[in-house]
Amino acid sequence: MRRAIKRGIIVGFGVIFQILLSVTVLVMFGQRIAAVEIFYSILSIFLVLGIIKESKSLSKDLPWIIIIMIFPIVGALLFIVIGNNFHNSKILKSINKHEEIGKKYLIQDKKIKDEIYEKEYGKLKYIMDYVGYPVSKNNDIKYYPLGEHVYKDMVYELKNAKKYIFMEYFIIKEGKMWNEVLNILEEKVAQGVDVRLMYDDMGCIAMLPTNYPKILEAKGIKCIAFNKLNPFLGVIMNNRDHRKIMVIDGHTAFSGGINIADEYINITHPYGHWKDNGIRIKGEAVWNFTVMFLNMWNSYRNEDKDYKKFKINFKDEYKENGYVVPYGESPLDNEIVGENVYLNIINQSKRYVYIFTPYLIIDTDMINSLILAAKRGVDVRIIVPGIPDKKIVYSLTTSYFETLIKNGVKIYTYTPGFIHSKVFISDDNIATVGTINMDYRSLYLHFECGVFMQDVNIIDDVKKDLLDTIKVSHLVTEKEATPKILKGLWQGILRLFAPLM
Repeated sequence: MRRAIKRGIIVGFGVIFQILLSVTVLVMFGQRIAAVEIFYSILSIFLVLGIIKESKSLSKDLPWIIIIMIFPIVGALLFIVIGNNFHNSKILKSINKHEEIGKKYLIQDKKIKDEIYEKEYGKLKYIMDYVGYPVSKNNDIKYYPLGEHVYKDMVYELKNAKKYIFMEYFIIKEGKMWNEVLNILEEKVAQGVDVRLMYDDMGCIAMLPTNYPKILEAKGIKCIAFNKLNPFLGVIMNNRDHRKIMVIDGHTAFSGGINIADEYINITHPYGHWKDNGIRIKGEAVWNFTVMFLNMWNSYRNEDKDYKKFKINFKDEYKENGYVVPYGESPLDNEIVGENVYLNIINQSKRYVYIFTPYLIIDTDMINSLILAAKRGVDVRIIVPGIPDKKIVYSLTTSYFETLIKNGVKIYTYTPGFIHSKVFISDDNIATVGTINMDYRSLYLHFECGVFMQDVNIIDDVKKDLLDTIKVSHLVTEKEATPKILKGLWQGILRLFAPLM
């Protein structure tokens, strides 16, 4: 905790320093301050017009517009320092470059493409054609309703790695889970296995020392702290790596909600029972995750000139089992992939849509889609935590309950504890499992990933998990969802700053 506070203070000081320095320079102009105010007022107008013109979600950009218009000088400086990350960041430019390079390795099988077009599977067509991730059928998929269940198989596969282990996680925290994984990684390095680990620097701010990559490198484990916090050289804290990816020898991949920390597998219980999930893929779809990882890794180290050396030819090893496509979300392109995948599921559902999400902080497009689905007779159910991990964020989540419930959406709170799963399932034939929360940060700011499935037999397992969880959850009533005056005012204020949380 002390480590987190210390680093947070340093980063916060860096932001304040940049802004105060700019304001001090303005004040030094003395008699010219009026002219400076006029300049920044004009600049604020151009910034707002630019935001509106480029915006894909005015709900997301509204706080910036309000701040800039009310406080032209401070608002403009804040937006330039914090809100305009891409143009100030070498690493974000490098990621964008390598994601373009990675596209040449993501090749769609023509036979499967023709099948998807013939069946008019529009949701798959979107991910295949516009997001650029190939759909495959030669896979074995396993769904895990709890983190401790997937962890057992993760350990088994790690111990049997022969060539390489790629790991990319938002959070790694020292404890029983990480210590066991680390011991395995050290053993594998000694056996000549190529072990690479990437974790998010902000996600691990309270968990790991700042020099942790050097500590692991000394053990032979290649390690990168993603988007390392630097308070003075362009504060680009908004774009975090929220993905959870483990790839082993190119034949097996794990993803889902769990990070590498004890609470995710219920060794510790900071917020009651931790309800998370995982997914394991064996087969051709693993390649999508491999390319995702290599794109991010080479954005920093640029050591792999040809990704194909990591690819496996599966031939006919696995029985055909529906359509599977792991996909990535990047805040650097023109596609809001995570939200679009979710909206496609909601908008095209016919009988039901069931949802797990730890946070419910959504824009008007998502609100209207959920309500419209309910109004056309779709059974829409959303399960959120019963015990929150962040009280302010949870208060913001509950601010959406009243509108949704009044219009037919059913909302449940998970009585035993905290829901961390991010799952959509619809009509017994569609599901997506991944890292994408229903909040602004996941949908617009973070690097994320998911696995979209259609006509896959484990969708029955996903549905069972949702229904079993609903049995131990509380159905929120309209009366409970209607806030009193002061709470409603507080939630309104929080809504204004929702995209910044």
